[in-house]
Amino acid sequence: MNVTLCVDALAPNPGGIGRYTWELCKGLAGHDGVGAVTYFGRGQILEDPLRLLRDTKMEPARSVWQRWRDKRVLRSSVVHGPNYFLPKFAESGVITIHDLSVFRFPETHPADRVQAFEREFQGSMSRAAQIITDTETVRRELIETFSVKSDLVTAIPLGVDPSFRPRPVEELTPVLEAWRLRAKQYGLCVSTLEPRKKISELLAAWRRLPPALREKYPLVLCGGAGWRNGELRNQVRDGVAEGWLIYLGFVDERQLPVLYAGAALFVYPSIYEGFGLPPLEAMASGVPVVVSQHSCLPEVCGDAARYVDPDDADSFLLTLEQNLLDVDWRSDAVGKGLARARQFSWTRCIDDTVDIYRKVAALASSRSATSVLQSS
Repeated sequence: MNVTLCVDALAPNPGGIGRYTWELCKGLAGHDGVGAVTYFGRGQILEDPLRLLRDTKMEPARSVWQRWRDKRVLRSSVVHGPNYFLPKFAESGVITIHDLSVFRFPETHPADRVQAFEREFQGSMSRAAQIITDTETVRRELIETFSVKSDLVTAIPLGVDPSFRPRPVEELTPVLEAWRLRAKQYGLCVSTLEPRKKISELLAAWRRLPPALREKYPLVLCGGAGWRNGELRNQVRDGVAEGWLIYLGFVDERQLPVLYAGAALFVYPSIYEGFGLPPLEAMASGVPVVVSQHSCLPEVCGDAARYVDPDDADSFLLTLEQNLLDVDWRSDAVGKGLARARQFSWTRCIDDTVDIYRKVAALASSRSATSVLQSS
């Protein structure tokens, strides 16, 4: 069984879908259930998808022969679009739909993204032989919203890289000192700066913490640049100027696990997610977690997190204050979080994904055999 993996989500500063795509690249290569793996991105077949993590400037394939070759490869393999869409000339395949935020919260997305989904999303779904979601929550939403047959949609949870783990203070200190941080003496949020992540509400709550507590535990914010965040960026600037907020922007994945492991508390107030990798990575790093009570986050985090409504300002503030002060809860949350994180692995994610490929390949083979019989 040959596989073509679409890798357009790979970029120098990858978000969650980019990281998922890269895990697929690593896991499918050499997998027992997969023959050849072809990588398709930026309109052409790529020899090495790793280059997309280093450089986005690529000329699309232009020759007639290259386009013919690419179409032939796509039509002779199981094609997987891990970022919602199948290539236009793929007749069938697998797509991963991470969430429906562009439909449920269109006002929180750039207009060009909304328009792209309006043009192409249902076309990709109609060609997909199987659909993967990250959680059962999104699986149900997809079935209910678009009347997709339930047997065509499978929830396959994401995984946690082994680099996210508890670390001794002596290992944390050299990295944290570069940011003027001390181990277990800061709060952390890893998130793109976009409206549905509710970072504005987090900053407003942290600003209202008692001054002594806020001084002891500054808030560290890092992640992608995001969009539609002009007012939020003003809040970030003010928090940094006041001294209780440290904004790091995008943090390299070699340093990110250390930043997680050094935190005293991780906060993720997003009101809508397809999975929510950061809370799980924080749990795997031995850090207590506070997350939004909305969307799929209770499904992913189970009883290992404490939940909050980020739109209830007073309750949000009280939860943050209690959790920074409650040493017993934090100790208990660390143990539960580590146990919860162990239930998720990229190996399992890849294995379950290959099982979906097998279904699609078997279906294609059956159709081909039927066609031959009918023509004979």
